[in-house]
Amino acid sequence: MGKDYYNILGIAKGATKDDIKKAFRKLAHQYHPDKQGGNEAKFKEINEAYQVLSDDTKRATYDTYGSNFNGGDQGQGGFGGFDFSGFQQANGGTQGFNGMEFDLGDIFGDFFGGAQRGRIKRGRDISMDLEIPFAESIFGTERKVLISKTMTCPECLGKGGKPGTKMKKCDPCNGQGKVHDAKKTMFGTFSTVRECSSCLGKGEVPTEKCGKCYGAGAMKGQEEIKIVIPAGISNGEVIRMSTKGEAMPGGVSGDLYIKIHCTPHSFIKREGVNLVMDLGIKLTDALLGSEYPIETLDGKISVKIPEGVTHGEILRVRGKGVPIDKTRRGDFLIKLNINLPKKLSKKAQKLFEELKGEGI
Repeated sequence: MGKDYYNILGIAKGATKDDIKKAFRKLAHQYHPDKQGGNEAKFKEINEAYQVLSDDTKRATYDTYGSNFNGGDQGQGGFGGFDFSGFQQANGGTQGFNGMEFDLGDIFGDFFGGAQRGRIKRGRDISMDLEIPFAESIFGTERKVLISKTMTCPECLGKGGKPGTKMKKCDPCNGQGKVHDAKKTMFGTFSTVRECSSCLGKGEVPTEKCGKCYGAGAMKGQEEIKIVIPAGISNGEVIRMSTKGEAMPGGVSGDLYIKIHCTPHSFIKREGVNLVMDLGIKLTDALLGSEYPIETLDGKISVKIPEGVTHGEILRVRGKGVPIDKTRRGDFLIKLNINLPKKLSKKAQKLFEELKGEGI
């Protein structure tokens, strides 16, 4: 059974050439095999219908013989079943099937970069390393750093013109903001579109350029940036500061990424929201109890050692750990290590012999 080409393209029998072309473009976008959800068989069928209905002679024959027409099974080669043989350069532009004007970028823009034309330009991101003391990583701090980068011109504020100057139409692109270039490929010569480098896509330029950045809108310079380091930040954590990277004329600035390195403390370590330290105590203090002065990040405190503690036992000082939020903090944990004497005096040895006799 023959194929209904009008039905394949979803158009009426009296459709105009423009209607046929629009229907083909829409369906080619939808079913191209290189796109997600594409259908190669359907794409070939759409291509076949277009080749017949876009040609006046073939269309007239098809309208006469209807479904018995078999002239569409030709020229299905090339890219995914698409026939590029009909493309040729004419009048400085691109011609499509049988001399019809045809913009290949409309259909295959996603594969040849056309989808990027409307993307907002963005400056380069900057990354840096910052070392802070252990205590500042717990309680938070601020740092001011001087960064060399491409920055928005402070004179013209990125406009490229002398303050107060008028704007005029850009000559290279004739005010369009983009220019056309001819590009030769294996399929022939195609016309590509790129942003005008003179006006950066704006279509207009200042009558008098800025004397500081010479019309670029951006320049190399140094900027002092204040970095707010939150309380409880972890070693290796990264802070992102939006738009503090390099500037981009006609676009948005990149971001600044700061990787934090915390200098280790001499005896305090971090375990989640808690701070931990080891404390060596004498055997007699472990047996009889005592008090020890402790240096915390909040200052000195006195810790009571209960009698009869064991080696490795942990004492907890609440609320002296890592800040969790504005009102809560983790705990300060003290791990007890009982120091056993390596050598005993005669008097101590005699006393321990007596304790041994008591079953201790």
